[in-house]
Amino acid sequence: MTIYDELKARGLIAQVTNEEEISKMVNEGKAVFYIGFDPTADSLHVGHFMALCLMKRLQEAGNKPIALIGGGTGMVGDPSGRSDLRQVMTVETIQHNCDCFKKQMSRFIDFSEGKALMVNNADWLLNLNYIDFLREVGPHFSVNRMLTAECYKQRMEKGLSFLEFNYMIMQSFDFYELFNRYGCNMQFGGDDQWSNMLGGTELIRRKLGKDAHAMTITLLLNSEGNKMGKTQSGAVWLDPEKTTPFDFFQYWRNIADADVLKCLRMLTFLPIEQINEMDSWEGSQLNEAKEILAYELTNLVHGEEEAERARESARALFTGGNAADMPTCELEEADFTDGSIDILAILQKSGLAPTRSEARRNVEQGGVTVEGEAVSDGKAVFTKDQLSGDGVVVKRGKKKFVRVIAK
Repeated sequence: MTIYDELKARGLIAQVTNEEEISKMVNEGKAVFYIGFDPTADSLHVGHFMALCLMKRLQEAGNKPIALIGGGTGMVGDPSGRSDLRQVMTVETIQHNCDCFKKQMSRFIDFSEGKALMVNNADWLLNLNYIDFLREVGPHFSVNRMLTAECYKQRMEKGLSFLEFNYMIMQSFDFYELFNRYGCNMQFGGDDQWSNMLGGTELIRRKLGKDAHAMTITLLLNSEGNKMGKTQSGAVWLDPEKTTPFDFFQYWRNIADADVLKCLRMLTFLPIEQINEMDSWEGSQLNEAKEILAYELTNLVHGEEEAERARESARALFTGGNAADMPTCELEEADFTDGSIDILAILQKSGLAPTRSEARRNVEQGGVTVEGEAVSDGKAVFTKDQLSGDGVVVKRGKKKFVRVIAK
């Protein structure tokens, strides 16, 4: 199976500009491709996983990845997939975030001599002369056509700023610059970036008379159509200081049954044949598949030692004799208000905290988890349905925990 066929089999490819040419370049290891990362935080998160895994797969097949950090575009903000104006960051914050990114990306990508590049579009965007830029690039973009792009449609109702309107042109210019500077002949990105990517291929064609290509990656959505990587307490980060390896493991261990095989195909490096054999798995076998997924991804991000530790901790806490002996708190109907109960009441009624004020302090200090996920909002609520069946494991600190069940 060729690398391109494997990408298709894993469900990673959404749209391509020229499948025959792209598959040929990728299979022959002749793609010099880039993926952009906006430095909006000091850590990458699960939403970046697809891109990082794709870069790793393609590099292993002989292709050359370029990780483009949006130090310039990050000062404008991408309107794609947003209903509000992105906060504009300082140069110092952007640089700090860029430094953090490279450290995390190095677990996926080999940046040794000639094998990959990390570049910052601030190198060419921040020094642009506005009049020269308008004359050089402006004539190649139609405002009418730009306004039909999905990324702008989503913002038009609430107001699209001129600042954001420039984003497509800047991203297109990035591709043009990378083509000229590094021979970059291909751009990969999320499916919501399609319009921006086509702008780049068209700019290269118009100005240089040469072909460049674009391929979008399937967005990582759960079975309900929502982006994966979000929990009640926020994003699932790759930085162990923001999301511990155990909490990272538990996020994947607790995904819905309907999502586990898709995630195994898209995100792990297990042989596709091995994953296909799991298609008939059900019941307890799906729990085994989830543990495999959690271990593989934790190993990829945090290393084998942390993955082993997270798996053993999860098994000790949630399975076997320890689970059977775990203290249990059964909630009565009267404990619920309109079918739900807040985290502070759960902590107090389960005996994990003597008072609501103490419970609030525990939550605000980051010492409370539910099913392995940190809860940092004292207003977080849980429905009776969420607590039915086997209930959920609520933990305060490192050693105090209880299984909470709705009767």
